[in-house]
Amino acid sequence: MNKENQGKFYITTAIDYVNGPPHIGHAIQKVWADAVARYHRLKGDEVWFLTGTDEHGVNVARTAEMLGKTPQELADENAVKFRGMRNALNLSWDDFIRTTDCERHWPGAVLMWQKLVEAGDIYKKKYRGLYCAGHEAFITQKDLADGKCFLHGKEPEAIDEENYFFRLSKYSQKIKLAIKSDALKIVPVSRKNEILNFIDEGLEDVSFSRPTKDLSWGIPVPGDSEHTMYVWCDALINYLSAIGYGLNEEWQKWWPADLHVLGKDNLRFHAAIWPGMLFAAGLELPKVLFVHGFVTAEGQKMSKTIGNVIDPFEITRKYGTDAVRYYLFREIPSYDDGDFSIKKFEERYNGDLANGLGNFVSRVFSLAEKIYSIDISKTEKEILEKIKEIEIQVSAKFEEYKFHEAAGIIWELISYGDRYVNEKKPWAIIDEKEKTKILTNLVVIVESVAELIWPFIPETSEKIQKSLSKNANFIKIKKRGILFPRLNK
Repeated sequence: MNKENQGKFYITTAIDYVNGPPHIGHAIQKVWADAVARYHRLKGDEVWFLTGTDEHGVNVARTAEMLGKTPQELADENAVKFRGMRNALNLSWDDFIRTTDCERHWPGAVLMWQKLVEAGDIYKKKYRGLYCAGHEAFITQKDLADGKCFLHGKEPEAIDEENYFFRLSKYSQKIKLAIKSDALKIVPVSRKNEILNFIDEGLEDVSFSRPTKDLSWGIPVPGDSEHTMYVWCDALINYLSAIGYGLNEEWQKWWPADLHVLGKDNLRFHAAIWPGMLFAAGLELPKVLFVHGFVTAEGQKMSKTIGNVIDPFEITRKYGTDAVRYYLFREIPSYDDGDFSIKKFEERYNGDLANGLGNFVSRVFSLAEKIYSIDISKTEKEILEKIKEIEIQVSAKFEEYKFHEAAGIIWELISYGDRYVNEKKPWAIIDEKEKTKILTNLVVIVESVAELIWPFIPETSEKIQKSLSKNANFIKIKKRGILFPRLNK
């Protein structure tokens, strides 16, 4: 892939709530964001990839109490597990922010609050509303189905209290215009239409604090110790605080974020409240929100009660990191909900990885390792044109965040290489010059596949590239072990 841009690329994920350990739904978001970060590194961009944990709030305090722990103990325990996904899934993030970090995170949250006050957009009023513990947010009648939260299936609590509010309604038209014009681009377009319809119903001012007696686990409101900052001016600020907002001017190098990666349950927060806050604070909006769906397990919503929660650590230990990563890219559609099925997983493993990629590379290396040195400058034009065509298609799909389609296109190149082997039958050719020409073409295809798969399955990519001992235009094959041993049923 040509290194063209040489620009900056700041990518973030939603930060994960620490009232429970990671599951495969957390993993897929991080893996997808990791692929985008790696793709931009291949292009030559200077990348900053941020993730982290959202550690304040009522749910953490309640769960900790139920477990006989302090909120900080629970946050510390689960933050370690979320950090552990880095090694388990071979993630390449540059930073991990925790919202309980009073030195790095809190100053940014305090500064944002002060900016909103200066804009005249924070005010205090008595409020009666419906509070969903699952959302950890106030919701409205529009969010209910048969009196229950449509997402969490539980009746909200009716709460009557005095809170600070943010004047979100003031920015309704500016937010709508930014989204319609793609100044704040939302991918896919179905999510863009969803949020525009929501804004058309009218954006209401949002509660920005809770009384400390009800929510003590959080950041105190500046100048009012009887109130605690609500999630909006705490968790959302991580995208700024992690790069220095509230501490220094370093954040200006990276902001605005080039891409926020988030689940569809976070759309309203990121596409309505967040841009409203940024407008009020005089800051630029992020460039793109990529909004993905949910992951079910064997066709059902993951639930501790059912016992079908997929543990990313267990599944990677059993099958290997790259096998899990590949399935999440190839089988789960990036715009819609997808399903994690062990049967489908093992079919993809044997079909695409063992019989597909692994077998193709093994065949080429077995034939080519006997040649002392392969001069790739002699690759045939037809092969180079095919590779270039594939690279362009893969890049186009990456720019649209259609990872399953991008992976599929790479596997088309592998199939092309397999057909080439079968048609040319280099093992049967006596003429050494002709055989070398064919094997040169095949080695170049393998080298291209290795580079293209790096954002998806980096460990496998690096294994292949280590087998291609390269010096200028010359390659010597140093065959290594089997990439993907077949799974026995």
